[in-house]
Amino acid sequence: MVISIFISNPPIWYIDGLNSQFNIELIQIKESFTIIDKIALIFQTTLFVGILGTVPGHELVHRKKNKFDMFIGNWLLAFSWDCNFAIEHVHGHHKDVCLDEDPASAKRGENIYLFIFRATLKEQISGWKIETERLKRSKLNVFSVQNRMIVGYFRSLSITIAAFIFGGLTGMLSFLLCAFLAKLFLEAINYIEHCGLVRERGKQVNMRHSWNSNHLLSSIYLCNVTRHSDHHRAANLKFWELNPCHEDAPLLPYGYLSMLYLVLITPFLYNKRMAKEFIDWDQNYASEYERNYIMQ
Repeated sequence: MVISIFISNPPIWYIDGLNSQFNIELIQIKESFTIIDKIALIFQTTLFVGILGTVPGHELVHRKKNKFDMFIGNWLLAFSWDCNFAIEHVHGHHKDVCLDEDPASAKRGENIYLFIFRATLKEQISGWKIETERLKRSKLNVFSVQNRMIVGYFRSLSITIAAFIFGGLTGMLSFLLCAFLAKLFLEAINYIEHCGLVRERGKQVNMRHSWNSNHLLSSIYLCNVTRHSDHHRAANLKFWELNPCHEDAPLLPYGYLSMLYLVLITPFLYNKRMAKEFIDWDQNYASEYERNYIMQ
């Protein structure tokens, strides 16, 4: 729909099809849209890419032994140009969470927008490193169709080309804008999930190393990623199998969705509110090593 509204000259067959099958007058709808309507449509489409693409994609790419689920999960992630997530998140983040080298673990007080830039760049580097090492172990050519990074780029590129063929330059740019914003939302969620938490190298990931929430709407829309400590405890569990927050798991003051908008729109209020939670984590959750590490 977003491409349909922003496209300059919709194909005749598309206009006639909408009219005959659904009684939709596309040209009349296009002309009725104001600037505010178009901004709202971009925002709504971005949420759809996230909620119907990134979130279930995250769920499916954790099912490493199910090729069909992995296939669908990767294509869903391709809509935000982030098939690398299936590599770096699964094989990198879950191993390095709360360590300095983990791109998706934010430091206390770190600027959210600098974090998004840093995390995106380092995740790409980490994904290439993980995939290169895998291919070399299998004695396969790094620059081949066996490289999941390259395959992921081609998935996203094919969707982008389809948007261009259907909607021209304007349609393609509107799709890329939605993909960019969806990726921004994903990294903002990454920021929230482990913000300010640290872990001793060589020690296992515990319930205290993720922020959690029991809020209903966030849990529904994000497929229980709000039960994040349990997800890191057993990443193979399906989202409906994740347990509610354990007594040793720290809680966010609000739901994930509220925290998402808070950190993106008013990051200073987010940091001010989380300062209280950091003190609580240091005093009631952190190990002696983690407490001393934070104080450095």
